[in-house]
Amino acid sequence: MRRNILLTVAACSALAITAAHAQTLQRSPDQTLEAPGLSVIVEQNHFSPIFFDEKNAGIQIVLHGERIATDGEVRLNPTPEQWDPVPMFGERTLGDAPGQIIVRSSFPKEKLNYRVKVTPEDGGGFRIAVDLDAPLPPELVGKAGFNLDFLPTAYFGKTYLMGDRPGLFPRNPNGPMATDGSGDPKPMASGANSVTLSPEDPTTRVTITANAPLALYDARNRAQNGWFVVRSMIAAGAKEDAVVWHVKPNVIPGWTRAPVVSFNQAGYTPQRSKVALIELDPNFKAPTQATLVKLTDSGEKPVFSAPVQSRGKFLRYNYAAFDFSSVREPGIYAISYAGHTTNPFPIAADAYERIWQPSLDTYLPVQMDHTTVREQYRVWQRAPHMDDAVQAPPNITHFDGYRMGPNLDSPFKPGEHIPGLAVGGFQDAGDYDIQTPQNAQVVRDLVWARELFGLDWDETSVDDKAREVEIRKPDGAPDALQQVRHGVLQLLAQYKVFGHSIVGIVDPKLRQYAHLGDAVSQTDGKLYDASLGPNEVKGDRSGVPDDRWAFTTAYPANDLMMAGSLAAASRALKDFDPAMSAEALTVAKALWTKREGEAANGSDGRDDSGNMSRFLDLAKVAATVELVITTKGDPLYTARLKALTPAIEANFDRVSGAAVRAIPYMDAAYKARIRTLVAGVKPRVDKDLAGNPFGVPISMGSWAGSGEVASFGSNMYLMHQAFPDLIGPEYTLHALDYLLGRHPANNLSLVSTVGTRSKLNGYGHNRADYGFIPGGIAPGVLVIKPDFPEMMTEWPFLWFESEYTVSTTTSYILAAKAAIAATKEHR
Repeated sequence: MRRNILLTVAACSALAITAAHAQTLQRSPDQTLEAPGLSVIVEQNHFSPIFFDEKNAGIQIVLHGERIATDGEVRLNPTPEQWDPVPMFGERTLGDAPGQIIVRSSFPKEKLNYRVKVTPEDGGGFRIAVDLDAPLPPELVGKAGFNLDFLPTAYFGKTYLMGDRPGLFPRNPNGPMATDGSGDPKPMASGANSVTLSPEDPTTRVTITANAPLALYDARNRAQNGWFVVRSMIAAGAKEDAVVWHVKPNVIPGWTRAPVVSFNQAGYTPQRSKVALIELDPNFKAPTQATLVKLTDSGEKPVFSAPVQSRGKFLRYNYAAFDFSSVREPGIYAISYAGHTTNPFPIAADAYERIWQPSLDTYLPVQMDHTTVREQYRVWQRAPHMDDAVQAPPNITHFDGYRMGPNLDSPFKPGEHIPGLAVGGFQDAGDYDIQTPQNAQVVRDLVWARELFGLDWDETSVDDKAREVEIRKPDGAPDALQQVRHGVLQLLAQYKVFGHSIVGIVDPKLRQYAHLGDAVSQTDGKLYDASLGPNEVKGDRSGVPDDRWAFTTAYPANDLMMAGSLAAASRALKDFDPAMSAEALTVAKALWTKREGEAANGSDGRDDSGNMSRFLDLAKVAATVELVITTKGDPLYTARLKALTPAIEANFDRVSGAAVRAIPYMDAAYKARIRTLVAGVKPRVDKDLAGNPFGVPISMGSWAGSGEVASFGSNMYLMHQAFPDLIGPEYTLHALDYLLGRHPANNLSLVSTVGTRSKLNGYGHNRADYGFIPGGIAPGVLVIKPDFPEMMTEWPFLWFESEYTVSTTTSYILAAKAAIAATKEHR
């Protein structure tokens, strides 16, 4: 008992000291609330109109460098799932109280309008108050409340206090659940007007006191991607101060974020440049020198020291560079800075020789649709989706963004089975769908990687007829060609059935779409037959309406993307599968002839944001270039490519790689025009990239940008290859450095299992196990507006930071091979 009393006294003393040192939050020019070690982001990021709750909206808390809380908003459910109703942001204004920020939002359908006032309080906390324009409608009483979600991995295994009642944040969700059949979680704890999260941990401790009872939920009981939720109900009749919270995050006095030393986790070849970047808290007293140590049989040996060079400020952090390019001796090295030594990395001539391998021989096979995939004892999946597919109905927008207009462009009736589609193709990402434009890009990237850099690796057995794949079992055929053939099977199947490409194939029901695990269990593999009972099975048919939908609208841009892909594939498959090669070229020419003159409707059937006419122009250029190369300069296609010069000029940042690939088949005037465009690239790119220290474009959108960086790397190399006097190889190497660890937030390689340290939980098929798929590439670092770069390392459920996709992965393969070629120029 005496020991407990002493611990309590000590804890209270620590709290008192912390409170005494806490600084009052100040409103920043970006309309956030800031104090050393604490940021409160107020509706700078909004709920998505398509994906709804992405865990990046409302009031958010960044505490000691980690975003521990999000989605502080009025919600109509204690543990909302992703597509449950979300409020619509109205406006953010400044209030009369010092530092106050006011957000107006609404649920238009429910006729609920309100404002949320966030006001700094003395001692480092802040006040949240919800004011309704009118009391709750009767149908929302007992449903509407104020929620704030807390990051599960920040609290696993830690405790909480609901009032004075203790509890434990469980590593695995274990209820309690409602017994009324709803499947809704019940609170882990409730009834008190205060809750303290992780009282034992000063880095994550947060106390909330409220004007009404609080409840604490584990939303993972409802969905694996749920967070811990603190919630207050809005009482019937309440209007002003309907909810009032006093939120007090604990801030460690004098805390500063430790430096992040970022570098290429795969290491460096001896002759290339070697520059690490150091990300620094502006309040950190940064040493002026860093040291490279070599790891030997007797331990660490300092071999090189140099002053670090300022690279300015980017977002909220300062940056410095440590250049150790002069060190060329092969070995294992690490960087020592500010009293810490990084993980090791090699300097070796073959440092990059296999950085693409896991992507080609493990990740891509795992994503192959309609086939069983085995890796020794492990079966990644049995052949899934053998009941593909049924005709999607007209005039719908799917929850994943697929759209079907009034015209089906299909001979099949809504709900009718479409034979012939259960072949080939790649599941796009962790949601198992086939997106046709992305499948086309996969095929083209693999063809380019093989033609330009050689990709004759054989580590996987592929038997399309038997629908069987085995990883780590060579079969004498290049893996890249087998993957190309698998992709082409699906593309040709679409053409055979419809005479055009389709948008894609995706699950009809949200519960199916959210499926985690073996893809074969997503559907029953049997054709739906409405004449059968719900659980009745007869032969290859069943009464379960779980067959995936085919979205069959014909779009010119998709047809042209398919045409370009098939034209490229025809080159690669000429000797490997002559019959498929000939068929692919025939279809490519037919689609190109049908679509190359289109001037309208640049949609891909999923995303109408941005400039759709630009997307159509990109597809025209891509398809025409592939036909120019395949036909070795047929005048029909070279003439059309010259006519597309305005589109090339307008979109050169996107089509530069394709445009230069056509040069050997074009006339001198075309080459001269492309040379002029390339000459303009370097000053423009250098100007654009001067705003960050990483030497690559960094996405500021709602999806992190590894795919953009990979494309940048390969396009810049192709321009360098064509015009080495105008463009150097350094841009491609900067891209590789970024993808393999030299980026903001942390220094993990974005490619799972590539490099000494890599991202080892990803938003893939096995994300429920906090697992990874070797060779998958994560989107990477997202900028949480206005200025917080983030890539969570322990929580896999943020798709915008962690979701592997097939087309980004093949973009990486191409960029990696380009970087390898760039390093060989310096040997």
